[in-house]
Amino acid sequence: MRIAAVVPAAGRGERLGPGGPKALRELSGVPILVHAVRAVAASRSVELVVVAAPPDGVSLVASLLADHDVPAELTVVAGGATRQDSVRRAVASLPPEFTGVLVHDAARPLVPVELVDAVAAALRGGAEAVIPALPVTDTVKQVDDGVVVATPDRAGLVAVQTPQGFSRAVLEKAHAAATDSATTDAAATDDAGLVERIGIAVRTVPGSEEAFKVTRPLDLVFAEAILARRRAERIR
Repeated sequence: MRIAAVVPAAGRGERLGPGGPKALRELSGVPILVHAVRAVAASRSVELVVVAAPPDGVSLVASLLADHDVPAELTVVAGGATRQDSVRRAVASLPPEFTGVLVHDAARPLVPVELVDAVAAALRGGAEAVIPALPVTDTVKQVDDGVVVATPDRAGLVAVQTPQGFSRAVLEKAHAAATDSATTDAAATDDAGLVERIGIAVRTVPGSEEAFKVTRPLDLVFAEAILARRRAERIR
């Protein structure tokens, strides 16, 4: 199985505050997107990385990645209005010989290469869909109109990360089904959700605390601390 990584980066990420698209915000002087692409490209299992950029920013993103010398076979395509559209367009651009796809959030810049390798290995081992997952440690409440209506048992809950890995045929089928759906809930927050809807089993591998999503300003502080620790460890 030849594996490509798709990185949707066409969103604006407004929860991080003003300052342009989240993927282009800097972390230790380097755009978050560059960190994310380098992270997935570091895996020997990934032969090609496709970035879905804002439609009006394809040239900018391509130049940005070239300027930072990302060590990977790299393509930049125009993304869509939604994450789902961006992933679908990126997958459609892949050469036919790539039958495995990893989908990785641009906003998860510090994913360890070991986690990328684990997802790829599960794909090559026969899984049609695989996601990294961490046990939920907080108590979770279901709320309706500001009132708690249920407390799910957290023993059966996990927090999901990326990269998520898929057989290309399964991922394309899931996206096609979502595009053709006339229901109002056709959109999904991750690709595994689309795959679940067509009845495919989604396997899990252990996630990583460092694969968190940079969403709010405080997340940048955590990310900077992790990068500082990694730099110190390399010096030793």
